[in-house]
Parts: sequence; structure tokens; C-alpha cells
Amino acid sequence: MKGDHKRAKRHIRWRNLSGLAAVMFGVGALAGLSASRWSPNPSPGAGGEIAPALRLSQVPQPLMFNGRPQLSPLPQFEEVWECQVAVVGGSLGGVAAAAHAMALGATTCLIEVAPWLGGQVSAQGVSALDESLRMRQANNLSPSWQRFRQLIKQQAAELPVWSPGGTSRPVTDINSCWVGALCFPPQVGAIASEQFLASTNPSAPASRWATMTAFKGAEFDATGRRITAVYGVRRVPKNPNHKPLGRLSAELAEWYSWSPTADFDRVPVKLQPPAGERMIVIDATDTGELVAWAKVPYRLGSESKATTGEPNGAAFDNPDCTQAFTYPFAIGVHNDGGDSLAALSRLQPTYALHEYHGIFDLEGFPFFAGKSVFNYRRIVSQTRNNPYTSAPAPGDISMINWNRGNDWNWVDTPLVLNAAALEASGQHQNWLGGLSQSALKFGEENALVFARWILETQANPDYPLTYLYGDDSPMGTLSGLSMVPYFREGRRILGRPAYGQAEFMIRENDLRYDFPGQRNFSATAVGLTHYAIDIHGCRYRNWQPSGDAVSAPAQEPRVRPVQIPLESLIPQGIDNLLIGGKAMATTHIANASTRIHYGEWQAGAAAGVTAGWLISPNTPVNDPAEVIPGGSMGVLQDVIGRQGIRIGW
Repeated sequence: MKGDHKRAKRHIRWRNLSGLAAVMFGVGALAGLSASRWSPNPSPGAGGEIAPALRLSQVPQPLMFNGRPQLSPLPQFEEVWECQVAVVGGSLGGVAAAAHAMALGATTCLIEVAPWLGGQVSAQGVSALDESLRMRQANNLSPSWQRFRQLIKQQAAELPVWSPGGTSRPVTDINSCWVGALCFPPQVGAIASEQFLASTNPSAPASRWATMTAFKGAEFDATGRRITAVYGVRRVPKNPNHKPLGRLSAELAEWYSWSPTADFDRVPVKLQPPAGERMIVIDATDTGELVAWAKVPYRLGSESKATTGEPNGAAFDNPDCTQAFTYPFAIGVHNDGGDSLAALSRLQPTYALHEYHGIFDLEGFPFFAGKSVFNYRRIVSQTRNNPYTSAPAPGDISMINWNRGNDWNWVDTPLVLNAAALEASGQHQNWLGGLSQSALKFGEENALVFARWILETQANPDYPLTYLYGDDSPMGTLSGLSMVPYFREGRRILGRPAYGQAEFMIRENDLRYDFPGQRNFSATAVGLTHYAIDIHGCRYRNWQPSGDAVSAPAQEPRVRPVQIPLESLIPQGIDNLLIGGKAMATTHIANASTRIHYGEWQAGAAAGVTAGWLISPNTPVNDPAEVIPGGSMGVLQDVIGRQGIRIGW
């Protein structure tokens, strides 16, 4: 609920807990489960339904003949929130969407399954902003985004007790990396996200939001074209000092369970419009959870040249080939007496160490000196020395998100469950996140083995290294891994007919200066983004062909700024649904450019402004798909501009 953001401000106590090592990295129930314990298609309640259901209705709910799933059984809801705009997912896009909807006076509700809001900048651990160098140089970043960046800079970061510069430092005093212009500890991103929401809340004071609240499903009208309610379940820790495990493979089912467990009580929540009013819903989850649950048409994975017509399209369609996902972690220049290396060495991964070691590669970069791996995403710099030329200092901390390291791109077990797997798993009746627990576990193990490899191969007497876990971890987890992985790609909607396509998607041709078929989206633009086409590809363990778009990556100078058209945010089949993040209508290749922090923010902000404007009094149209044919696009673009969202170069 509104006010839950105070939890994000609770300072993490930074100290080394060597006693956690056996629990987190040994062969115990939470860390060392063999692959056989996990199913890639979790069944309803698997791993989480360990207590009687929470006041579930005894009579099964009737199924509506509208083509949409329906939860069965349905709980009695302890809380009913009234929302004019309902945002599912507190990702970076979700934060932007909710804040901008509230700024227009819309009573807005937001639910997020992770303990922190902000997605990429917080719970996913990617607290180093990926931004277009060209956009920064031309000052073409939206004022909305710049306000958010300023909030980040204003925060004080809590540092370990062994930090030589003190345990609390302003972000402006520790920011020095070379991936971009702003790097910071992830908790700072969570606090800034909460503050950004709070800053617009006075315009819609009845709005509310909650973390640790999972999406469970939705209710539709008889036509199946309008969402009339969104269902969620909030977990309430029984221990006020509860800290996430940082092993989502072991936590996933419990996070989505209706039922109380040893660690959590449950509060079923229903989001619905005020009596007699309309509600606009925004799917701002990173993997398209509502899209998947409601059976909205979407694509998943890589697409062939035959499917999309893109010059660098793959040889064949492969829905399993989503971009690699990553569990970021942090290492510090600090001598912990070998504690963290010993803890990491207790991990018994699924595959032999030589298979992981064959992947790891620093790609020609030094680890410490000058333009180094450590300084690349250095989230704490004690001296703020030059990240391009200087070595780190004692107490410096680096967030590790490295392509040939903790990226997990093996798709023998795909991360994102496709439509057939969801149907087989029963998740349309009891949504459990739509992810493979096996894939999550493999990614976790890979990250932990990479951390061990770094400590074993890169630490030296001049630069001792510590893997930060437990109360030392800036990720806020016991394991030291991010609360959830960095999802580069999930399900991507198919838009309605537009710009010469029967199923609209932004595609590779629209992004490249040197390719034919570029389209001008200015007439319906609701945002603008720019970034390299940065594909983190997929592969199979035995190196069989994967259908990856291996020729598509392109650096910034070859990629033109692309306007985000309203059509990319409007799905097929549901009239009051918008997309507020990575699930927008792009191809696999185009997603590699739009998925970064700024692109996701722009999509979320545009969805929030559109939703807030649509429910405003005297707006001439009711639903997103009516804006363009109703002749209201110019009016909406004016509103978007006044809200601080740049739509032109």
C-alpha cells in the first residue's frame, strides 16, 4: 500500500555474515537442490502451496464464454482498491506509468511482486544507467527522465561498515563509472522510484501502491474485450527483518501463492474501477505477465527473416531464443579473510566447472587498471577517480553484469514459458509468474560460479576482492544476487494493423540508417528513444543452431533515433489495456535497442500519460485504440509534451 515505500528506506545493515555461507552456497534445502528437484513447467502451487488455501470459495466460479481465462478457485478479497488506472508491475516502466497517470489526476494503483520498485535500477540490480551517448550530448533526454535521474543523485547510499569513506555517502560523491554517466547502489534506485511516485501522488491522493504483491489474474466483461478487475496477492513477512533469499528459483512459487506459509501471511487484493467509472490497465511487467495470462496475441523469442522481413532476421523462428538474462552481483575491494570465496566454493552447480569456465572471458579488458571491468559498472567509488584511466581504491564496489560472465543464454530450458507450457502448467487458473524455475536456478548457479572465478583469478594482494552477500550485499539479498534477474526480453505484443503491417511491430528496418523500409512514426509518436542494437544472444548447450539473430547487433552511429508510436503500446483484443515497458510491439531485434533503461521509461511514461488522459473529464475518446481514428492524436501529443516526455529529436 501507499506507505509501503518506507520499507525500501530501511537501511541495510552492512556486515559480513560468514555463518550464512552454509545456508546460501552449500547443499542445503535452499541453495544446493539438484536439477531434478525443479520442473521447467511448474504446476499450480508447486513449492508454495504448503498451507490450506486462504478462504477460497467453496463453489467454483462459473467460466465466462468470452475466451478469457478465469482463476479457479477464487479467494475472498480482503482489500478492494478503487483505481481509474491499474498498473501491473512496478518495473522502471511501471513507475513511470503510475507517476504520470497520477500527475494527470487519475486515481492509480500499482502492484509489484518484488520487494523493491524500479525493476532494472533496483530489484534487477542493473543500477548503472544505459543511455544513448548521442542523446546525452544533444540534451535530448526527456525532462521526465531527468527528474528521475536527479532523484537518484540526491540519495545517500548506505555502505559497508568497512567502507573507508564512511557508511553513508551521497551518490554524487561515489559516482564514477564508464558504462554511462550514473552508477549507484540498487537500493538507491528503489528509494528514488518511491520518491518519484510520492512526488506526483498529491495530484491523485487516493492512489496507492504496494510491493511484494503478485499479479494473479483478471476479470473481464462478457465480451472479453474489457478488463473489469485485476487480482493480486500481497505477502506480508512474519519477521519484520525478513530479507529476500536472492534465489528466485526457490522463492518464485511462494511469492505467487494464495496461501500463507511459514514466512508470509497473505492478503488477497482486488483492483477495480470506482462505481460507474472506467478503468485503464497497464501491463508494465518485464515479461508480459498479464499479456500471457489473458492470452493476448504476442511473439516470444527470435524471429526469422521470412517472418519479419528484417535484413538480419534469424534463419528460423525460435520462441525459446529470448535474450540472455542475468543475475547481477557486487564485489568490493576489501579483504574478508577468504570468507566469501569459501562460501562460493561450497556451491555444487548442476554442470561441471569446466563448462562454466569455458564461457567466462573478460573480452580483452583489464580487470583493474584504466578502462577496466571493475570500473565499467563501479557503483561505489571512494575517491571518484577517473574510471577510464585510474585503478579502483580500497572500498570501491563494482556491480557485475558481464556478457561473457553472468549472462545465462542457454535455452535448453527456456526461461519464459510459452503458450503451450503455460496451458500445460495450469497457470491460467493459478498464475505463478510464467517462468521456468529450472532456468532461474541455472542462471543463479552461473552467476555464483562466475563470482567465484573472478575472486580466484583476479584478486591479488594489492587488490583483494570480496563477494558481497548477506548484510554486506547492496542487492538486499542473503545470497548477494539480485532479487530477480535482469530480464532483457519477455513476451512482446502484436499490435493492431498500422503502418502497412497487419500486426504492427517496430522492426530492425525502422532503426537503421542504412536499411530500406524506414517508417516515419511522427504522426502517432508518444515517445522517443535511441540506443545500439545490443543483442545478448541465445544458444544450446551442444551448440546446435539456435535461430539467433547473430548478424543484427549494431553500434549507436548506425542506429537512428526511433519514435515510439502509440500503436506499439496497444495490444490486440483488449480495449482498455496498454503496455508500459518491454512487452511493447517490437521484434526480437528491435527489442535489443528499446529494452534499455531509457527506452523502458519512455514507453511506461507514454502509457501512463495516455491512460491518465483517457479517464480525464471531457476527453473525447474512451479507449487507447480510439485515439487515432477519433482524430485525438494531436491533443494527446500536446499532453505528453506538457508532461515532460520528449517525442521529437
